[in-house]
Amino acid sequence: EPAAKKRRAGNGAAGSDPGVAMVTKRSPVIKLKSRKNPAELKGMRECHLRDATALCRFFAWLGERIAAGDEGLDEVSASDKLLEERQSLPGFLDTSFDTIAGDGPNGAIIHYRAEKATCRKLKAGDVFLLDSGAQYEDGTTDVTRTTFLGEGMPDAHVRRCFTLVLKGHIALDTAVFPEGTPGFAVDSFARHALWRAGLDYRHGTGHGVGAALNVHEGPQSISPRWYNKSPLEDGMIVSNEPGYYEQDAFGIRIENLVSIEEADTPCTFGDKKFLCFKKLTFVPLQTKMIDVSLLTADEADWVDAYQAQVRAKIQPLLTRPTDADAQRYLVEHTQPLDRKGLGTRSATGGQPQLASAEPMAT
Repeated sequence: EPAAKKRRAGNGAAGSDPGVAMVTKRSPVIKLKSRKNPAELKGMRECHLRDATALCRFFAWLGERIAAGDEGLDEVSASDKLLEERQSLPGFLDTSFDTIAGDGPNGAIIHYRAEKATCRKLKAGDVFLLDSGAQYEDGTTDVTRTTFLGEGMPDAHVRRCFTLVLKGHIALDTAVFPEGTPGFAVDSFARHALWRAGLDYRHGTGHGVGAALNVHEGPQSISPRWYNKSPLEDGMIVSNEPGYYEQDAFGIRIENLVSIEEADTPCTFGDKKFLCFKKLTFVPLQTKMIDVSLLTADEADWVDAYQAQVRAKIQPLLTRPTDADAQRYLVEHTQPLDRKGLGTRSATGGQPQLASAEPMAT
């Protein structure tokens, strides 16, 4: 008994036994699972395409309910409808996290969760932030889209803020960087357009994502946390999700998942491999939220190319007898940009109200 007590007292207690030393190290499994094998990458690509059909069906339904003035439509019922659409897909297991459906000022709460007793009604004229994802047998999704509800147009300030976030999203999506680069070294790509306007967001730009595993996975991340020196490596999956949030007003976030792969560069410096991001998420961007006067020609080309990819990949998958509305939604929301006034304004200037003091998130 005394010996047993001694063993129990020493379990997990550093220094309790002079003959035992506790060693704490990161599990080698974390690094191994962060780099996906070809089968995992294939599953991630395929589940994202299926997931996009659910989102197209959902946004088509949402537009109809808004147009009809549905007074029963709220953040919770919208979340429930999206879950219903995902549940109908092959291989669906569960949501990958609690859906963030933030209407108006609730969209400015970064980790908002709607409750039936307190949630907001969705109505025309509101900015609606929807961050959601699913677990499938072959992969994990996480996608955010911010839309303006109804037939009208968002005001100039909302469009400007959305476009600054979009510019950051594009800058990170198109980045090329040498192997061994940690995520904090590319975080500023996503913030630069906002910084030039004196704006920012209080959360990380990207987190690692598992393949049919945790939606937040390490060791990699993209954030200002300079102490995370884990390099971004070929085969990893991360999110690209810059945002902007104004307290008591609205929230904006644009999120795609991307895989990391070797870049095709014209030169090779010191036999060093260069890396880039490859999109996994193909869900339309709402172009009426974009102020084209703030975009460069290259950025407008990126938007048009992305929207064309979305239509080409997702339209053939919308084959149900009930998919006419989703097809119309997809076609309508993947039209090329109207480039009148392209690049005629600076992204700097203006004094919007301060964003809420949200804590730094992953």
